[in-house]
Amino acid sequence: MSRYLNSVSMLAIAALAPIGLANMAAAADKLVDLSQKDENWVMPGKNYDSNNYSELKQINKSNVKDLKASWTFSTGLLNGHEGAPLVVDGKMYIHTSFPNNTFAVSLDDPGTILWQDKPKQNPAARAVACCDLVNRGLAYWPGDGKTPSLILKTQLDGHVAALNAETGETVWKVENSDIKVGSTLTIAPYVVKDKVIIGSSGAELGVRGYLTAYDVKTGEQIWRAYATGPDKDLLLGADFNVKNAHYGQKGLGTSTWEGDAWKIGGGTNWGWYAYDPGTNLIYFGTGNPAPWNETMRPGDNKWTMTIFGRDADTGEAKFGYQKTPHDEWDYAGVNVMMLSNQKDKDGKDRKLLTHPDRNGIVYTLDRTDGSLVSANKIDDTVNVFKSVDLKTGQPVRDPEYGTRMDHLAKDVCPSAMGYHNQGHDSYDPKREAFFMGINHICMDWEPFMLPYRAGQFFVGATLNMYPGPKGDRQNYEGLGQIKSYNAITGKFNWEKMERFAVWGGTTATAGDLVLYGTLDGYIKARDSDNGDLLWKFKLPSGAIGYPITYTHKGTQYVAIYYGVGGWPGVGLVFDLQDPTAGLGAVGAFKKLANYTQMGGGVVVFSLNGKGPYDDPNVGEYDKQASK
Repeated sequence: MSRYLNSVSMLAIAALAPIGLANMAAAADKLVDLSQKDENWVMPGKNYDSNNYSELKQINKSNVKDLKASWTFSTGLLNGHEGAPLVVDGKMYIHTSFPNNTFAVSLDDPGTILWQDKPKQNPAARAVACCDLVNRGLAYWPGDGKTPSLILKTQLDGHVAALNAETGETVWKVENSDIKVGSTLTIAPYVVKDKVIIGSSGAELGVRGYLTAYDVKTGEQIWRAYATGPDKDLLLGADFNVKNAHYGQKGLGTSTWEGDAWKIGGGTNWGWYAYDPGTNLIYFGTGNPAPWNETMRPGDNKWTMTIFGRDADTGEAKFGYQKTPHDEWDYAGVNVMMLSNQKDKDGKDRKLLTHPDRNGIVYTLDRTDGSLVSANKIDDTVNVFKSVDLKTGQPVRDPEYGTRMDHLAKDVCPSAMGYHNQGHDSYDPKREAFFMGINHICMDWEPFMLPYRAGQFFVGATLNMYPGPKGDRQNYEGLGQIKSYNAITGKFNWEKMERFAVWGGTTATAGDLVLYGTLDGYIKARDSDNGDLLWKFKLPSGAIGYPITYTHKGTQYVAIYYGVGGWPGVGLVFDLQDPTAGLGAVGAFKKLANYTQMGGGVVVFSLNGKGPYDDPNVGEYDKQASK
């Protein structure tokens, strides 16, 4: 990567520093302003609260039945399409699965591609990707007058690239991950002020997880924080967990592992982030320890399976709450973090963080210090834990569903897929309700011993998966749910069953709607108050991303990716038959191919299909105009 400041004297940099800081602050403020406009969807989760909530109500529960397709776009790729496109200032930015192509189209005429970026990648990255060749999205930085506005992307082969948002030209590119040891990138970048935050993937190959902040303008590394190892590598602040010393404080990134096992201990973070400008903390979760076989790694294995609050400027961790010490089931804790301001049961105003975890518990923390406010079962069929002790934060295990060598654990709920996985969910502040897409899947688990080999899968367990108790186990349907949850009361307002897992997540609107896609290929709209199904549309392929909504020239649109895949789709994507293949997914989703097939793209909806091609002359060939 070229270094732009090599020839500039330190004196000149110092002289320009106040101007540079002012420009950085202006860019950060502009990103916040853009996220609040109805015309845009500028970051994963819609805004820094990551609540996937829109104030738009032109489309509402009384007229959503009139939604029709306005326009479509095919990406030309067949693997799973997770996440969502971005919409900024009249343009839509579309990403794909490997090889991670990016397209920019104008909302005035989306049939004409403004620019496209098709990176050349090392094809070996495909062989070390855990669960299909997915990518979860793009990030946008609005520019500062000197550096142009940028689209940030990750590539499966471990690179991070910044593209000129107007032209698609590469501004900088850096290597974040080494595929030779199985470290890949599937995460959506996350822009905070003058930094772009990048996670890591590959815990199933024994990759040691880390989070990196790069200068958004140049790609220079600012800080890197690991999930396991010495405190200096973890960037633990001097006051780490000072308000919750019982969570654990210093020295635990090594002492809770046997020997040097932390060096190949997992804890990668390929999920979603949130950011609070008031606390200046980035919130995210670390994933499962490696290997899956718990006998091979005694101890609590900190700080895998942890919700972290880290200072955006320095990376220092203010708090870390480990949800599943010594994980036995692959309950990677990287799921969505949604921020809200609510009154707790005592009537006290709290700045909250809510996180539905793979382990079957939905957690709410005080995001200023990590204090645990509530921890409730996502579904009453969760059996690995009896409860969570709110004073200690520790889960109360049911030993009947534990895993150990020379033992086949049966009917473990949730499965390794969790009762919640990578789906990006939503929060409706008017109702104080979280809308969650749920997996309703259980499993049998049998561990085995295996050696670590760099770049090879380091799992050590054989899994069979099937519908949970509320599903149809004989026919392998009833693998999902959609739910409305109140984090303060711990109660569910409503819940509905789905044929397959609701993998991609939900979006809520002020039009009293909850929108989401399904693996069998529908986009659906439900009534926010009672969950009644109001509308659905059959997509060309199953959906594993979440919808977005925006306005253009006064019309509200809803857009969603189609493209079945991801972990639940690996059997279909790679034509696998062994029910234990795909880390157990093939058996659970054996019926998926009866309902959908592969294919990737975007469908955009509006009331009565209103859109740019109402005028049939839009996009037509004009010989005079082309001269």
